[in-house]
Amino acid sequence: MAAISYELIKTCQQSGARLGKIHTPHGSIDTPIFMPVGTLATVKTLSPNELKDMNAQIILSNTYHLWLRPGEDIISEAGGLHTFMNWDRPILTDSGGYQVFSLSKLRDIKEEGVHFRNHISGEKLFLSPEKAMQIQNALGPDIMMAFDECPPYPAGRDYMKASVERTSRWAERCLEAHQRPNEQALFGIVQGGEYEDLRKQSANDLISLDFPGYAVGGLSVGEPKDVMNRVLEFTTPLLPKDKPRYLMGVGSADSLIDGAIRGIDMFDCVLPTRIARNGTCMTTNGRLVVRNAKYARDFKPIDEHCDCYACRNYSRAYIRHLVKCNETFGFRLTSYHNLHFLLTLMQRVRKAILEDRLLDFREEFFEQYGFNKENAKNF
Repeated sequence: MAAISYELIKTCQQSGARLGKIHTPHGSIDTPIFMPVGTLATVKTLSPNELKDMNAQIILSNTYHLWLRPGEDIISEAGGLHTFMNWDRPILTDSGGYQVFSLSKLRDIKEEGVHFRNHISGEKLFLSPEKAMQIQNALGPDIMMAFDECPPYPAGRDYMKASVERTSRWAERCLEAHQRPNEQALFGIVQGGEYEDLRKQSANDLISLDFPGYAVGGLSVGEPKDVMNRVLEFTTPLLPKDKPRYLMGVGSADSLIDGAIRGIDMFDCVLPTRIARNGTCMTTNGRLVVRNAKYARDFKPIDEHCDCYACRNYSRAYIRHLVKCNETFGFRLTSYHNLHFLLTLMQRVRKAILEDRLLDFREEFFEQYGFNKENAKNF
């Protein structure tokens, strides 16, 4: 019996976007969905109850970081990640591969896995498909990710082809090493950069292994947004219609809408909480840097169209004061607001799909948000 299942509820007649549900051992998830990131078994500055208040249906945690601290053995002894962090809704863990390739300057990729150095202590470490599965099985998430190679952007065709073929071999090893397939779903990750034939090769390889879900990896790594959208346009149709599709590492408002239009069901990113800690807020009129001096005597909420806890109770002037003074409560308020903004955006996306008007919604949202090609880099 599969650990998860995907239910397609409706396809938007205007855009082709999908409205669905993912059923997991810890509850069902409405899709398209944005997943807040709780790297170290916590979404920075926020409690599980606050995440539930804003209707976060699933969160993501990080295999690499939890392997290093506190260790998967401690989390397993505690009863698994859900019990350890007091979160009774679904959890997805990444494989740790992205952190190995992004945080470690010294790494050696071999067929058996990757030799690298701990980014904190400098000690030598080794991560393989089998080790990534062992760690995630111990952590106990509902959805786990296969260990893949995360190539840089841009990457030459020969390098990318070799990388895709290695990722396919590693995916097969992940399936063989997975010890709890009836309790935890394992997703494969389609790679291939911006090369259409390599994306097709990767997708075909992984579909032949019959994963219960598929991610599109290797995007949101520095490529222009038109390249991301073009890759999604020729990659997403290759994936099974009866299984979830996950675009990794994407969390800007425009990309969430554009990804949903191109058939993506799941998104995650540290963006909303990371920029919140710099005093940057997402609003219906674009980004607002609340720490700027012009808000010192501005007693309006962050976003006058938002009903989140921060906007109902506190002014831009007060939040600016807290952020300027490095008060944790200020970062909590901006983080709460940004996550609430994206989760509410996805509710609106789902409603627009149900009403067959997602393209109209995109146009209305982009106009109000102030998004255009000239200022795309600011979103």
